[in-house]
Amino acid sequence: MTQARPVLDIPIFHKIYDLYKQLHSYQNRIPKSERYTLWQKCENTTLELLEALIETSHRKGEQRLDVLYTLSNKLDLLKVFVRLAKETRTIDNPQYLQIQASIQEVGKMLGGWIKSVPY
Repeated sequence: MTQARPVLDIPIFHKIYDLYKQLHSYQNRIPKSERYTLWQKCENTTLELLEALIETSHRKGEQRLDVLYTLSNKLDLLKVFVRLAKETRTIDNPQYLQIQASIQEVGKMLGGWIKSVPY
């Protein structure tokens, strides 16, 4: 029987961690009117993704699948917030494209993980 890797060592954890750092690096360029509302929501949702990911390491089977679906829902919510940030000109197009590329990569990894979980 192989030992599962700690969640902090798996690639999806590092991708979400880097996504948060990316969002945080834009904070000073975000208009003050959005910094503590929409942008804060983007950052908080990303932190919630990290929390839920760590929670998956303490679950097995169907319980793990439930947490992974929660992660997927939070990721979809983050996509909406980021799109809204672009449309309200809170972020510019190059920032949006970089963030979306990261989110898409996380989504692919998450989808693969969901498919691989036995239940």
